Amino acid sequence: MIRLGVIGHRGYPRLPDVLRSLHTLAVELDIQILLEDSLSDATRSTAVASASASGAAAVTDDSHWGLLEVADGLDGLVTLGGDGTLLRGARFLAGAQVPIVGVNLGRLGFLTSCGVEEMADGIRQFARGEHRVEPRMTLEARANDLDGVQRGRWFALNDVVLHKGGFARVVRLQVFANGEEVGAYAADGIVVSTPTGSTAYSLSAGGPIIEPSVESMVITPVSPHVLSLRPIVLPPTAEITIYVEDGPAELLVTVDGQVGTTFVLGDTLHVRRAARAVLIARFLGMTYFGRLRRKLGWGEVPHA
Repeated sequence: MIRLGVIGHRGYPRLPDVLRSLHTLAVELDIQILLEDSLSDATRSTAVASASASGAAAVTDDSHWGLLEVADGLDGLVTLGGDGTLLRGARFLAGAQVPIVGVNLGRLGFLTSCGVEEMADGIRQFARGEHRVEPRMTLEARANDLDGVQRGRWFALNDVVLHKGGFARVVRLQVFANGEEVGAYAADGIVVSTPTGSTAYSLSAGGPIIEPSVESMVITPVSPHVLSLRPIVLPPTAEITIYVEDGPAELLVTVDGQVGTTFVLGDTLHVRRAARAVLIARFLGMTYFGRLRRKLGWGEVPHA
């Protein structure tokens, strides 16, 4: 029996309907659906509602449902929400080589595998093995204090950002790659992104779009103070080290826009390629440039 983990964002109004559809698919395809704890109550009420709608008795002990606790033994992970939910799913997997089927319940959903209308067909294709898997490079980030003691360690699918909080002051940074100085940066912050993250914060800060199979790391300054500072693309073998020379007393390190820590003068930030990729499921007819055109309006000719 195929085992699919499910992580979802309860803030989406369509989530109960999607869970009801998953319940139907689980029975139809004889697959086991394992939901994260925050969805367990919604799951039970959805199963009852589904049974009531069909005139059947409510099923309280359904072998097709279960609780998602660990990534071990999963054949796939379904994320119900947007790109943020998919990023949270990748963080839950913690390097486990489990394909993610991202179902977009919101507006953009650039990273996701399908829209909510295509979910049923997508799950059927996944169950039949009629999909391909895109490996996406990830980053490992470490923050060390002045004595070299590690204060935090994270993994990112999109990006690692060192930035100021609410202070209107420029941050002065020194950036090194493999021990060689890249340059001095005076900016509001700096983004180190993967090719996947090149269409996220890095893009809005003026960085280039990197096709995901071109493994690399992009350093993009945020609101640089001098015109000569431009984004730079480095090979995936680079290890980037960032020091803060001057700026607000407390900065922030944010990973994939969701987790992170404070950062003070004397700390160092180290970013390198992580050992394992994140796997994203893609279905027939889905292409990277097709998503760029459809989701981000890439290549559109403006009309007079």
